[in-house]
Amino acid sequence: MDKMRLNKRAIHEAVAAYLFLLPSFVGLVVFVVLPIIKSFLLSFHNWDLLGAMKWNGLKNYRQLIKDPFFIDSLKNTAYFSFVSVPCNICIGLFLAVMLNQKIRGVKTYRVVYFLPVVCSTVAVALIWQWLYDKDFGVVNYLLNKIGLPGVPWLTSFVWAMPAVILVAVWKGIGYNMVIFLAGLQGVPAELYEAAKIDGANAWARFWHVTLPMISPTTFFITVMSLIGSFQVFDVTMVLTGGGPGTATITLVQYIYRCAFEFFRMGYASAIAYVLFAIVLLFTLIQLGLSKKWVHYQ
Repeated sequence: MDKMRLNKRAIHEAVAAYLFLLPSFVGLVVFVVLPIIKSFLLSFHNWDLLGAMKWNGLKNYRQLIKDPFFIDSLKNTAYFSFVSVPCNICIGLFLAVMLNQKIRGVKTYRVVYFLPVVCSTVAVALIWQWLYDKDFGVVNYLLNKIGLPGVPWLTSFVWAMPAVILVAVWKGIGYNMVIFLAGLQGVPAELYEAAKIDGANAWARFWHVTLPMISPTTFFITVMSLIGSFQVFDVTMVLTGGGPGTATITLVQYIYRCAFEFFRMGYASAIAYVLFAIVLLFTLIQLGLSKKWVHYQ
């Protein structure tokens, strides 16, 4: 009898748990799974949102190879990713190490560095748009004060992307800093004490103790930063609109243009799945390489 009661109780608890999970599951299927399947099928069609969808097979994917705007957006996205991600990781780690010390007002410093993360990207981009202004911007004013000429930051083919990367890094380092702080605070103090006894200086302790111990944290930040960088949209959209010319247009921005400006929904879906394949490839590469340098405790 006791076993029957326990079994019935377990069944009731399982049913209750599934009922609580049902709304989230339905939302996941309706708003995530079905759109993914639909967009994949759409990438093999032509559709302008008004008429009927027309099957065209792999034509959308073949056309990408000959599309100069797609090539430019791919190059720009790669440029943005492979510059911003290392900067985000290195600066975030540096700040985390500095703010992991017992210094006066450390909590205030942590809040200050994290503030850009919680600010609206659009608001941040608009403020930096004013800072970058060629004639009245603070950045050029400071350059002139030290005897350097002003730079047309957002209208120069050379400087537009570095200007965008600077804003993205400034806004994102606070998040990486907090994650690194959590990792650093999980490193046992006994390891540092043992290293000091062995005569290791500060750099040796950082290289041989800190970095190996926070390697899972570094791996997580690297993967998430790379995925986020390939999906950059709002910063470039507000700061430069993808200009000058195609100097700062990214893959997600080109997807947006194809879908909602040119009404080429099938072509936009094809670009989106190429982006998905690129992100998946780099994620798998990182997963493979992580076996050589990530040390799980």
